[in-house]
Amino acid sequence: MATTIRCDIVSAEQEIFHGEATLVVATGELGELGIAPKHAPLITRLKPGKVVVTLPDGEQLDFAISGGILEVQPTVVTVLADSAVRAQDIDEAAVRAAKEEAERILARKDEKMDIAEAQARLAESLAQLQALERLRKNMKH
Repeated sequence: MATTIRCDIVSAEQEIFHGEATLVVATGELGELGIAPKHAPLITRLKPGKVVVTLPDGEQLDFAISGGILEVQPTVVTVLADSAVRAQDIDEAAVRAAKEEAERILARKDEKMDIAEAQARLAESLAQLQALERLRKNMKH
């Protein structure tokens, strides 16, 4: 019985992660998905949120994504993200500024930026800030 599954996380810009995992957790449209080795094949859309990869040694890698597609095969899980970033690579000041800008635009509703675009930026910013919080929490343990 296989104890790991290959995990690939890629964005439009680059490959973010490639390696073996014992569990991959992602935020699907209908809620959290936990993917373990030999999971049934599946394709679903992902919401802005987290992807947590548990490595064979128990270490957890935390990623923030802006949305995308999750494809699961018996030996590989692939996250095709619109954009993705490792939690430790997030620029907190830039994310907080983007969040505040999106909130300001949504409050005024007269800005040139499309409301849907502002909502997407806000969701992405919140996902990244949550990833930072999870990273800080895990570092305390």
